[in-house]
Amino acid sequence: MTNPDHKELTGRRVLLYLVAFFAVVASVNGIMMTAAIKTFGGVETASSYQAGLAFAREISAVHDQDRLGWQVSIRTGGATPGVEIVARDRSGQPISGLQMSGRLAHPMDRRLDRPLVLRERGPGVFHADAAQATGQWDLVIELSQGGSPKFRSRNRLTLR
Repeated sequence: MTNPDHKELTGRRVLLYLVAFFAVVASVNGIMMTAAIKTFGGVETASSYQAGLAFAREISAVHDQDRLGWQVSIRTGGATPGVEIVARDRSGQPISGLQMSGRLAHPMDRRLDRPLVLRERGPGVFHADAAQATGQWDLVIELSQGGSPKFRSRNRLTLR
């Protein structure tokens, strides 16, 4: 019993199926590559050489910071709501003559970052009001002395 509508599977038909399959795969790959190239050029930095030099400067700054031996502590949720930052030298004494800048960096969305207005309450003691910034944040601080950056830190904290 042979079915008259049934076509025999020949070598030519298998070859056509095989060629058609790979043509579809190649077409989809071409479409995906074109979309990827048009939406992202692959350039993370304009100059990898300059980025490498900047990284070397960062490493040098970290070594300089480690040699200072400064201890910076961060407290939240004290008597006054906000963030308190205390900077001490190697011997545990408060460091005077500091300028401090800081910001709250949102861990997921850079557009939500906010600067902190840090007020000096005493030698090496700074306070910032952060009542409106509840949730999890990265506190980014930079301490300078005599106009020269001396200490940088990034700490994850939760504000309530």
